[in-house]
Amino acid sequence: MTMPTPQCPWRMQVHHIHQETPDVWTLSLLCHDYYPYRAGQYALVSIRNSAETLRAYTLSSTPGISEYITLTIRRLDDGAGSGWLTRDVKRGDYLWLSDAQGDFTCDDKPDDKLLLLAAGCGVTPVMSMRRWLAKYRPQVDVQVIFSVRSPQDVIFADAWRDYPVTLVAENNATHGFIAGRLTRELLRQRVPDIASRTVMTCGPAPYMDIVEQDVKALGATRFFKEQFFTPVAEAATSGLKFTKLQPAREFYGRVGTTLLEALESNKVPVNAACRAGVCGSCKTRVVSGEYSVSSTMTLSDAEIADGYVLACSCHPQGDLVLA
Repeated sequence: MTMPTPQCPWRMQVHHIHQETPDVWTLSLLCHDYYPYRAGQYALVSIRNSAETLRAYTLSSTPGISEYITLTIRRLDDGAGSGWLTRDVKRGDYLWLSDAQGDFTCDDKPDDKLLLLAAGCGVTPVMSMRRWLAKYRPQVDVQVIFSVRSPQDVIFADAWRDYPVTLVAENNATHGFIAGRLTRELLRQRVPDIASRTVMTCGPAPYMDIVEQDVKALGATRFFKEQFFTPVAEAATSGLKFTKLQPAREFYGRVGTTLLEALESNKVPVNAACRAGVCGSCKTRVVSGEYSVSSTMTLSDAEIADGYVLACSCHPQGDLVLA
């Protein structure tokens, strides 16, 4: 019998698992109680039903429409959460989820024109919202542009047949795909009225940063992007010492912590999205000290040589000095 954790009190049973792409799976869950959530929100999942390891995943289902609560997850080779959920969890197993969280939702946007931009697994809240809008606000003019690595990486490929979507493939574009990446010129061509639309985007942090620059340059003033937040532990008063040079500050983290956990528990400003060494948003420079890393996915060789790490994947071995 699995047990709830303080932050994840909702028990759900895996009904079935569907493979979306070569590295993405959707877990369909049965909740025997009413689970309130809004289209586009996410939940924390207790990994291996542990109170210490939590990961945030979008609820890719749509309230009032979907038969199941669904989580759509990309498997990462060194992902503690994604690896367990997509390799070890089987039909009939139980998972524990938190209350639904996040403000990346569409039901509070009164606008009659929306532009939804997604890349990779960032499409999960977009699909949730697209279904909701079609059902409950069919009068809204919705445009969707979905960027993928290649045509085989289109998540929810069958579902997109029900909704207009512009597909952009960086590699091996075939019929029905625009070749390349999302650009300002492409936005100008496909969405000439972008300045009058509310724009919502989700994807890797560098993608969202570029999107924000481009849509604002094209006149869009109502812009929203997804951010995941995982609750953090209380600040430590002993253990590993961290010295931050700018602005000058000293603080502590427990032994075994990641750099990101140490920063967040001490309320040191840091951006974090995927928390799995993929998106690159938590890039931080270490001036001195011993550490190991589990991912350098978005860092260049020059950045690594200069001491940059992904805070979520940096494991301090002793005291660190940070830029």
